[in-house]
Amino acid sequence: QVQLVESGGGLVQAGASLRLSCAASGLTFTHYAMGWFRQAPGKEREFAAGISRTGINRYADSVKGRFTISRDNAKNTVYLQMNRLKPEDTAVYYCTADQNGLYSVSIGVSGHWGQGTQVTVSS
Repeated sequence: QVQLVESGGGLVQAGASLRLSCAASGLTFTHYAMGWFRQAPGKEREFAAGISRTGINRYADSVKGRFTISRDNAKNTVYLQMNRLKPEDTAVYYCTADQNGLYSVSIGVSGHWGQGTQVTVSS
């Protein structure tokens, strides 16, 4: 069974950085595209960043240039480096995995989700 466990969230001031981690188990990690979504209070869950099996990245316009997604296949872990954080980045951040590639992971249809980690950015 696929398990995804996020960590690294917290409370920071605007302009600070955080790195989120998502440790995956129960799957052949190199066969999966990985992604990060976020959900702010009262809003729909939205795509933030994705990475293909071969390391191709995709980002939402709202995070492009500030966030970087990466993966360590030896550790079965995907990361989200978040720089120059803004109050509007405040959300619960979720990790997802999809065998069907980068486009599929970016629309969040696989059904494989972590429990989420809270990121709060104060102004």
